[in-house]
Amino acid sequence: MEPYTFELEFSVRDYELDTQGVVNNSVYQNYLEHARHEFLKSIGLNFNELHENGTDAVVHKVELEYKRPLVGDERFVVRMYARQEGNVRFVFYQDIYKVPKNELALKGKVTGVFMNNGRPIRPPEEVVNALKQDNSPN
Repeated sequence: MEPYTFELEFSVRDYELDTQGVVNNSVYQNYLEHARHEFLKSIGLNFNELHENGTDAVVHKVELEYKRPLVGDERFVVRMYARQEGNVRFVFYQDIYKVPKNELALKGKVTGVFMNNGRPIRPPEEVVNALKQDNSPN
């Protein structure tokens, strides 16, 4: 496993819980998406600007492995790193850990592709270069 290069801390909100009192499974994708967007901003990329320039980054595949449930008011951190795989894909490896115990709650792998007019394209150079520079752990 490569070292994490970004992390973002959250707290569980009461409306994210299901009947059993744990975070609903679908909410985890919201956590991961928010962390990805903040990660991209931290390396100088912005989804809105990419879109305005004719490039859309879209999720192609999501793989989630639930390890331990998160509960109300619990704090947790999303830790991640991203790598280019092939010509058109980027993979975001995102794991969620409970704070302060550092227990793994979720392992995630989100594959994204870049599109222009509905067709896959090679990632823009600015994306490739930003991810190459993101090689030091937080």
